[in-house]
Amino acid sequence: MNKLFYFLAVMITISACSKKSDSNSTPIIPIVTKAPPAPYTIKEDFEQGVKTSYAIADVSLKTGSWSFEDALLGKLAADVKNDNQSVRLRTGKISMNFDIDSISMIKFSHAQYGNDAVSELSLWVSSDQGLTYSQLGNSINAASKTFATDSFKVTLQKKVRFQIRKVGTTRINIDDFIFVGAGNPNIVFNAIPDVDPTTPPYTSTPAPGRGTPSGTGTDVQPTTGDNSNLLFGNPSNALADVVMKENYLIDQKYYVQSYSSTRGTANWVSWHLDETSSTNATARLDNFGAFTGLPTGFYQVQSNSYSGSGFDRGHICPSADRTSSAEANSATFLMTNMIPQAPNNNQRTWANLENYLRAEVQKGNEVYIIMGSYGKGGSGSVGSAETINNGNITVPNRVWKVAVILTKGNGDLARVDANTRVLAVDTPNENTINSDWTTYITTVDAIEKATNYNLLSSLPVALQTTLQSKIYKP
Repeated sequence: MNKLFYFLAVMITISACSKKSDSNSTPIIPIVTKAPPAPYTIKEDFEQGVKTSYAIADVSLKTGSWSFEDALLGKLAADVKNDNQSVRLRTGKISMNFDIDSISMIKFSHAQYGNDAVSELSLWVSSDQGLTYSQLGNSINAASKTFATDSFKVTLQKKVRFQIRKVGTTRINIDDFIFVGAGNPNIVFNAIPDVDPTTPPYTSTPAPGRGTPSGTGTDVQPTTGDNSNLLFGNPSNALADVVMKENYLIDQKYYVQSYSSTRGTANWVSWHLDETSSTNATARLDNFGAFTGLPTGFYQVQSNSYSGSGFDRGHICPSADRTSSAEANSATFLMTNMIPQAPNNNQRTWANLENYLRAEVQKGNEVYIIMGSYGKGGSGSVGSAETINNGNITVPNRVWKVAVILTKGNGDLARVDANTRVLAVDTPNENTINSDWTTYITTVDAIEKATNYNLLSSLPVALQTTLQSKIYKP
């Protein structure tokens, strides 16, 4: 009896404790929130193109190709302009030859040219690639000797292009045509490539050298924290110590670099890029010069040291990344910021990559960039070489770049996560190189292995491991 009682008690207990599935219960469905499309603001400042006559013609601008009919790019004293030049429109129109997507608003500035009378102009929009246009909003008057800005709301949920028309024989100036939207604008930027405009042989007399920039300008990057050039770390633990002849740290105010006296080039250069550093406030200066701030005994590369070599004086930190002031642009033409680069590598592949990163900035992003080279021996326009300038400058075998792309904001290191875009590219320094830089996308890990550098060292180790093993493709 006791055994039977014990058995029944155990069975009752088990039955009472067991969970019974309820077929009528409602399953819990997790709520998935979709991130809103990223906002963008893109400005066509009309600084890149050249057009000096009113004859109808297409002009290649930063945002793409535009058609100018009875219009030119003026830079006379009578032209009202925000920077170096603006559109001067007579009895005609300017039209986009490309479409933009996800647009919600257009803004542009207008003014009377010189002493011309008041003019009427209008904005038109096309959703069929320019076959037909309809007027957007009301016509407006250019009735001021200084710029006035008007905005137009865009409600078409499709790809569109725009046109500004003007009637009458008076002239107006138009500048800073701004696209505002959210999502992917789906346009290809035509940023100015960093191309050395001269070809060997260069002048036989070296240009005067100069030292470290003063660093007193308001456009100088901070030394620490957000927007600083070394925010993501010192890849080789370079020091500004004379004993560090092969890994000498130089703060050029607008970028930071590690320099090798034996190679006659930088090991790497690190800089921050956003819309404040590429404003086109100055033109490209082309004032190549030796850096006189190197310690005694370090080899000093001159402006003509690449003469006849068949290699470009290839910028590491590009000229077009530093157009906020003459001092900023001048800093990029110091010879410590150059490598012997195969012309097709510099002028095609690398220019395309630089344009891509500047286009990311135009879309509302900021970019932290580290670039360098390694190995020995490349091929230029007159053949292969391991060194130039009587053996004083090493021709690198490979040229690499790592770029961390963030949406514009604050607390940059803290905003990096496993989904942050980190682009790594490693190209051969050869004149037969493919112009498509995406062919040479790799991982940060692979570049670290080739260079023995510790890249992105300011990030937590676990996050470094995650990001550096990924291949990011645009």
